Amino acid sequence: MVLMRFSPTAAIQFGWEAFKKRPWFFAGAVAILLVANFLNVGISSGVNSLTGGTLEEPTIVSNLVNLAISALILMGAVAFFLAAHDNPDSVEYSALWHPTSYLKFFATSLLTSLAIGFGLVLLIVPGLIAMVLFMFSTFVVVDRGLGPLDALKTSMEMTKGNRWPLFGFAVLTALIIALGVLALGVGLLVAVPIVGLATAYAYRLLSGVPDTAAAADARLAA
Repeated sequence: MVLMRFSPTAAIQFGWEAFKKRPWFFAGAVAILLVANFLNVGISSGVNSLTGGTLEEPTIVSNLVNLAISALILMGAVAFFLAAHDNPDSVEYSALWHPTSYLKFFATSLLTSLAIGFGLVLLIVPGLIAMVLFMFSTFVVVDRGLGPLDALKTSMEMTKGNRWPLFGFAVLTALIIALGVLALGVGLLVAVPIVGLATAYAYRLLSGVPDTAAAADARLAA
């Protein structure tokens, strides 16, 4: 496979240009995701109360419910931004519902989170390395339906030769999200779509099918 060179600024530029084509639509998608997360908090809190937990010490059951619903929401977000990258002019809100291969996605997201979490505890640097290596693991599950271990392995393969640029991309996207939060939270309606579209662009470019990313670029330039 030919090694693709990844540019963080090119990815962010793609995200911005795609967002500008349908700003209200993409802001609406983020609003739906935010509402879904608020509902998740409410449901998890209710389960926590019913199972005898407190705010400081939630029960295992409530934590599991929260993780299960969060994975479903995240899976929808990944599927949506992949579809939005491929067809920014015609993607619909229905793309946010994508429970296909849910158990694989749940296991992959859990393993990825554990790897990053343990890495951060171990002097931070290993966690940052894991973050870059497994950046596309959940995208691989949604796009290809691979299992957890294969998804992690594939993500590692995809990042070869571009790990420093991808680290820079992660820092850049974190700053964009932070700016969105600082803008009274409303800025997230802009920041999240830009980051989501940019990440989908990075995934498509490095997945070995660069023609898809090139075609999306061509549509935006038209």
